[in-house]
Amino acid sequence: MRLIPRKLFLTRGVGVHKEKLTSFEMALREAGIAQFNLVRVSSIFPPGCKIIEREDGLQLLQAGEIVFAVIAEMATNEPSRRIASSIGVARPSDVDKYGYLSEHHSYGQTEQEAGDYAEDQAATKHATTLGIPFDADKDYNARREQYGMGGEIVETTSITMAVTAAPGGVWTTTIAAAILL
Repeated sequence: MRLIPRKLFLTRGVGVHKEKLTSFEMALREAGIAQFNLVRVSSIFPPGCKIIEREDGLQLLQAGEIVFAVIAEMATNEPSRRIASSIGVARPSDVDKYGYLSEHHSYGQTEQEAGDYAEDQAATKHATTLGIPFDADKDYNARREQYGMGGEIVETTSITMAVTAAPGGVWTTTIAAAILL
């Protein structure tokens, strides 16, 4: 049996609780994926896969189902510490080729910074497999133009959850996920 996902949706969440594991559960709930048995997989955007809306993807799943996911998570119990989790996506222009997903989690980054970084990582991984020449020392916006000139990467996107940790020493957990269907 071959399992090649044909659909994917992106989601994110944040959870806060005195227990770390429960804060993770709360983040999964906010992301809408707590009722599934999640199996973490590596970061390939499957050939022929289509990104769909979260609500449409959730309609295709049943509680308790085993679901493959690329997940980024970050947790802290330091009050006022900024944390972020992000999934970056680089899709190929040729739908018969695979692309890349990238998990990123960090301290101190804004939603925009973490999202840009995750997109950059996905695009860089994809560009290197395609042999697209680029200057790794250039910033992401300059490299994005180089990737586009190769005609191989059609789109990059990301989903990010970035927050400032709750006060009182409770756990704050962020997640971002790509759910493969």
